[in-house]
This record gives sequence, structure tokens and C-alpha cells, in this order.
Amino acid sequence: MVHSMTAFTRQEHAAAWGSLQLELRSVNQRYLEPHFRLPESLRDLEPAFREALRARLARGKVEVSLRYEPAGSASGLAVNPARLAELASALAEVRQTVADATPPDALALLDYPGVLESSGPDPEAVKAAALALFRTALDDLAAGRAREGEKLAALIRERLVAIQAQVSQVRALLPEILERQRAQLLERLASVRAELDPQRLEAELTLLAQKADVDEELDRLDTHVAEVERQLTQKGPVGRRLDFLMQELNREANTLSSKSVVASTTRCAVELKVLIEQMREQIQNIE
Repeated sequence: MVHSMTAFTRQEHAAAWGSLQLELRSVNQRYLEPHFRLPESLRDLEPAFREALRARLARGKVEVSLRYEPAGSASGLAVNPARLAELASALAEVRQTVADATPPDALALLDYPGVLESSGPDPEAVKAAALALFRTALDDLAAGRAREGEKLAALIRERLVAIQAQVSQVRALLPEILERQRAQLLERLASVRAELDPQRLEAELTLLAQKADVDEELDRLDTHVAEVERQLTQKGPVGRRLDFLMQELNREANTLSSKSVVASTTRCAVELKVLIEQMREQIQNIE
């Protein structure tokens, strides 16, 4: 199944401790290229996010933007009464032993480990919620890339049908083209026929017919079209294979154009190039 590299999703999660907003945006890129904008408190989630992306996506530039907004009452500082009481008791013992000991000021007391605590949410709970939100967003992004891929595949198949129609048209015209070319050549040589060796004349006509014969090119065009159709049904990334097939199709169209001896085949070759270029532009977005 064909997947596009272009998609976007936005997911949100709200809890008592605050809210998370996550955006994933992907565009075409030769390789998988993730970029992260994460809050400093959630920065250590980047390796997990990166690994999840690699497991689901093969190509594309993916921008990950995560915002964390703590609730108004979910953040702040609070004094631990039990710890402060322990510290006060210890200081009282010190003063009994060392009467002239200088007592600490309030800021020094607050600086003692365990006295001042953050009243914010459990960091692990926020990280778990962010990771779950990312997985949900990644599922939605992959689904969007799949839907877009179906549309791209449909557009490509329309061009494949048009290419097959052009190939059939050239095949139908080929006998008439060769016969017309032979007749025109014989007409031009009629005035000097007596001076030409009949065997040489026939050899020249045969050579000319071979140069104008595009059966091989038409066969290869049919083969490449069938392979493109097969790739559209394969699992996994197929964008690079499709891009290579566009090069091969274009090569045959160029050869067909160079062998053209009448305007009708030239027009067919030009139309083939247009169709191939239209497919190539769409394939740039396929994973």
C-alpha cells in the first residue's frame, strides 16, 4: 500500500496537573529526518519519540512540537513541616552544645535538602501521558499518510492508463507509418531507380524500417507500466523504486521520439513525456 510523506495531526491531553498539546507535521524528504521542539522538563523523551518514529516511518521530514502547560495550582513551592521540625530540633541540640553558634537565617533553612519541595505534579506521570499522546498522534499521522497515499496511487494509475492508450495508438499506427515511409522513399527514388542496384535499394529500405521500428520500445513501456502497477500494491516504502521506473519510462519515451518519422508518433512521444513527468511529481511525495 502506497503511503504519502505529507500529513499533519494535532492531539491534546488535559489532566489535573495541566495540559499537553502535540503537533506532528511531515513532508517529503529523501530519508527520515525528525526535528523536535520539546519543553525542557520533557526533553529526555526525545530518544523514545525518535525510536517510535523509526519503527513506523521510513522517509520524510517530521517536525514534532510538544507544549506543556501546568495547571495554575499544580506548580509552586511548599515547605515540608516534618523536615523543618527535624532541622529545628537538630539546631537546638547544636546551640545547647555550642552556645555561641550563629543560627542560620530563613533562606539558609529553606536551602537545606528536603525542607523546600515542589508542589507540582509527578514528573513521571506527565512523561507517561506525553508518551501515550505521542503514540496516538503517530497513529493518526500514519493513517493520514496512508489516506494521502491512496489518492496519489489513484492519480498515478490514471496516468498509467493514459500511457497504455498512447502505446496502443502507436502500435496501431506502426504498420501504416512504415508503409507510408516506404512509399515516400520509393517515390523519391523512382526517377533514378534504373541507376540503383535493386539489392542495395532493398537493403536501404530494410535498414530504414529497422530504424523506424519501435516495437522494442513499446514492449518496454508496457513492461515498465506493469511494474509500476505492481509496486503500487507492495507493502513498505516504494517511492525510490517508483522514481527509478520513471527514469526508465522517460528513457523509452525519448527513444520513441528520436525514432519518430511522422508527426503522429512525435505527438505520442510528447504526450508520454508529459504523463511521466506528472507521475514523477506525485511520486516525490510517496514514502
